Amino acid sequence: MAGLLKCGFYVLGSNQIDSNERKTNVSGSSVSSVSFRNDRSSEGTVDLSKTRLRTTKLVLEDQSSSHGWNPKASSVKTSIGIARSMRWWEKTNKPNMVEVNSAQELVDSLANAGDRLVIVDFYSPGCGGCKTLHPKICQIAELNPNALFLKVNYEEHKAMCYSLNVHVLPFFRFYRGAEGRVCSFSCTNATIKKFKDALAKHGTDRCCLGPAKGLEEHELLKLASNREVSFNYPLKMENLVRDDQESYLLKIVNTTVDK
Repeated sequence: MAGLLKCGFYVLGSNQIDSNERKTNVSGSSVSSVSFRNDRSSEGTVDLSKTRLRTTKLVLEDQSSSHGWNPKASSVKTSIGIARSMRWWEKTNKPNMVEVNSAQELVDSLANAGDRLVIVDFYSPGCGGCKTLHPKICQIAELNPNALFLKVNYEEHKAMCYSLNVHVLPFFRFYRGAEGRVCSFSCTNATIKKFKDALAKHGTDRCCLGPAKGLEEHELLKLASNREVSFNYPLKMENLVRDDQESYLLKIVNTTVDK
């Protein structure tokens, strides 16, 4: 913008802009000014749907040499500041609260959790109940550092939420090792006791034999069949063993028939 003001510019139309002569201040640096003249004559009006619009004139001065003011940078900083202040779901998050960025990440996080209690928190930035409940969930996460809280933004992962039959917010799913999903429910700030009761029941230390179960197989199939979701369906070892056994038996049968 500073470059434009120093060179001067002229725009034809209802608003006329002309640059004044270049001025030199005491320090010797040049300062250009641009004025918008308020033309009261008929030439300064435009007839749009029988409405006469008069021109509006402003006075702008290039102060970049004296104060370094950058209106573009200032507006960007302001907009970023406002946007970040509205991101309530990022405030007061704890180290054991993780934002899920894809269906693959959700599946892998559940599969790699071991015996650890995993709580999947489905929320939406525009959900008032989610916003009100968020500070309490953060407090609970801080008091239960061994639990893993996976946060799923409904607006960014609608296709995944549809495949998992999540249609009410805020919504929570509790997973525990080989048991898989142990409970799921929706609760608000007024019914937070439901969340605390589930945490007390499933948050105790235990030893589960076998790998973490994670999502149900039919849920994995839904995710894999959803074209809007980027997800690779994991082949379970028992399926591979069964396929190998069937192939081996068929080979034996075919060999016997040939003889």
